[in-house]
Amino acid sequence: MFIDSHAHLNISDFDNTRNKLIPSLLSSSIQVINVGVNKYSSKRAVEIAEEYDKGVFASVGLHPLNIRSDFTEKKYGKDGEKESELEKEFDVKEYKKIANASKVVAIGEIGLDYWHRPKGESKKAEYKKLQMNIFNQQLDLAEEMDLPVIIHSRSSFDDTYDVLQKRKLKGVLHCFIGERKDAERFLDMGYVLGINGVIFRTNMDTFLEWVPMDKILLETDCPYLTPPSFDSEINNPFSLSIIAQKIADIKAINRTEVEKIITKNTKNLFNI
Repeated sequence: MFIDSHAHLNISDFDNTRNKLIPSLLSSSIQVINVGVNKYSSKRAVEIAEEYDKGVFASVGLHPLNIRSDFTEKKYGKDGEKESELEKEFDVKEYKKIANASKVVAIGEIGLDYWHRPKGESKKAEYKKLQMNIFNQQLDLAEEMDLPVIIHSRSSFDDTYDVLQKRKLKGVLHCFIGERKDAERFLDMGYVLGINGVIFRTNMDTFLEWVPMDKILLETDCPYLTPPSFDSEINNPFSLSIIAQKIADIKAINRTEVEKIITKNTKNLFNI
């Protein structure tokens, strides 16, 4: 059994294949958490989860790159798609309403992204302040609803750590590509690390050899970050087996053991 702890089957890339793909995944003992990146995609994640009795879950959140500002340079997703629509503020009441659904297991994808920054120190400071404010509002919601968080942190580990260490939350650092010194801080707080196909693009073997097995979740971030040997037009949760095998090879253990341990980790975090 596998659980894709971070998928985006709720976005338009899967509109033509979703109704066949999800039953095929479930029949292959692959469960999925679809992750929202704005109101529209969060609602879609919930709607899709509610179509199935078991095995499909949702996470609700506003991605930092979907925050509207005078400095916004990049949307999360493709232009013209509703999952890439920007939101000027975090609509607490609406997101809370969405997150009250029984299939919601986390608040996310939320966090800080400083990779695409405006020019000029004052603009950078204002942009960071806006992201920080909305990040904290979403963490407030997670605390209120007693839900774990799915954290997006890019070029922002220090600020992300400073915010999270003041909270008493559980969660996962999605698509973690930091160094050991970065990981240690989050692991010490009880967070776990989301590992996906990016490990085939960067040299993370030594790092993965070090990370304890009980601190790892598997994810695809599909349709993004396709493993190089995955034979599909776009990435989907079936590629989890490739990622699991890579981890098994690095740690010199059986892939079945990787599957067993990481599935347990995922169930424990998201109370599945």
